[in-house]
Amino acid sequence: MERYAMEQDPDARWLARVMHIAFFLLLGASLVRFLLRHPWEDRSPWIVALSGALAALYLLGPVLGTRATPRRIAWLFTVVAVWMVLVVLAPSFAWCAVPLFYTGLRTLPPRAALVLVTLLTVFVVTAQVQLSNGGFDPNLIVAPPAVAAIATAVFVHAQRQAERQRALIDDLIRTRRELAAIERREGTLAERQRLSMEIHDTLAQGLSSQQMLLQAAERTWDTDPSTARRHVRTAESIAERNLAEARRFVHDLAPADLAEGGGLEEALRMLAGRESAVFRVDGVPVTLPERVQSALVRIAQGALANVREHAAATSAALTLTYLDDQVVLDIADDGRGFDAGAGSRAGRAGGERGVRGHGLPAMRVRAQQLGGTLTVESTPGEGTVLSAAIPLSTPLEAGA
Repeated sequence: MERYAMEQDPDARWLARVMHIAFFLLLGASLVRFLLRHPWEDRSPWIVALSGALAALYLLGPVLGTRATPRRIAWLFTVVAVWMVLVVLAPSFAWCAVPLFYTGLRTLPPRAALVLVTLLTVFVVTAQVQLSNGGFDPNLIVAPPAVAAIATAVFVHAQRQAERQRALIDDLIRTRRELAAIERREGTLAERQRLSMEIHDTLAQGLSSQQMLLQAAERTWDTDPSTARRHVRTAESIAERNLAEARRFVHDLAPADLAEGGGLEEALRMLAGRESAVFRVDGVPVTLPERVQSALVRIAQGALANVREHAAATSAALTLTYLDDQVVLDIADDGRGFDAGAGSRAGRAGGERGVRGHGLPAMRVRAQQLGGTLTVESTPGEGTVLSAAIPLSTPLEAGA
């Protein structure tokens, strides 16, 4: 896999082309040097033929790839064998070993490649000593091993760097995939939570109201038919409104009350009218983001549904207050109330299940998603005040 990655690396391919060009230049220069230094003699035809054979063999290398396949290894040792014969016949061909260093390192496993480099270096030193005509020159002994060591060290270092980079890239790709999977899971959970809150604030509350109205109609059907029919008509109206709400939250649209126009104040006024509650606005109204308006309408729907189903209240009031830095929605009733302290403890222990239904956790989540808070003040027998405070500069706006 690593050698296949090297084949695909543009830098590795560029270096291979440079080495190929260098080999043919060195081979051609060595042949010209031999012919200039040694006019045509008995061994000249062999030198020319072997040079041509070596060039032809070397051209087959790129066709066989760089992986250590049996054919590639056989090709490499054939090239080395022909080169050795050339060096024995004409030592000037010794410097063709430098590109062969690279070819061996790129093809063979590390230990086998080092053995091959050592063998090539010995041949180069021997050839240089022969060219010195018997005179001792330390450079002829030291230079070839030094060049071989440098070439090997540079190649091994570059290979290890490439492997580290590939490992880093693999880690980054794996991390991106994990993050994408986490984001998908979080998105799924967020959408599930959104649908849960929407269903609770619309369909569930509406179905609960319809059930109560139909039960009341059934009880009074014989004794007070007009009242029973009024309950049925009210249940029908709630069903129609729930159908509209269902269609809207499936498409992640604003509540139907907001969609009908008039803004947040008119939507809350319509909602309060349906629930026989009083609505009041304090402060100077400002234009709020759609998500803030939707959240406040949903909170009001949930709070008034709790009043209707649990509080047994005779009156309720909605107050929308615009302050300098936040907008506050208060929903107050004079119903039976409950122990708000016990509700908070239950919320910390179990997500507020069982405390005035599922509505309070959903309302609190809506407020927190916008950087706001939801507080509940209630005492048994003294009613309840629910307050949702949303900053005018929400996290959504700050991020934008």
